[in-house]
Amino acid sequence: MARILLVDDDPDVRPLLEHIIFADGHQVTPAESLKVARLLLAKQPYDLLVTDVNLRDGSGLTLADEAIATGIKTLVLTGHGLKLKPGSLARYTYLLKPIRVAELTAAINQCLAQKGGDMNIVPFPKPQ
Repeated sequence: MARILLVDDDPDVRPLLEHIIFADGHQVTPAESLKVARLLLAKQPYDLLVTDVNLRDGSGLTLADEAIATGIKTLVLTGHGLKLKPGSLARYTYLLKPIRVAELTAAINQCLAQKGGDMNIVPFPKPQ
């Protein structure tokens, strides 16, 4: 069972993602903002950060960079992939919304299985 920090500011989406991650057998801690996520990251270690890109109080990519710098694996979620600068997601493992349950659980398990040097460099492919 992995310890996963889930950061999404959408009160409708966050509980759904939390349920999916929990049902996959992981311990999940939800956070509704960048500020709360940073406080939680300072209090305890996590195996994986799952974060939305666009948060009301900042960028999930900034949070992902901070987590990566401390050795935490990351998975970035976004519904705005086409609005981002080209290549801005290239260094992260990411999924584009809308996300299917199977692809989220597969991406989480892929991230958790990656060795430290291999993490966050190849986007998880979307099923065709």
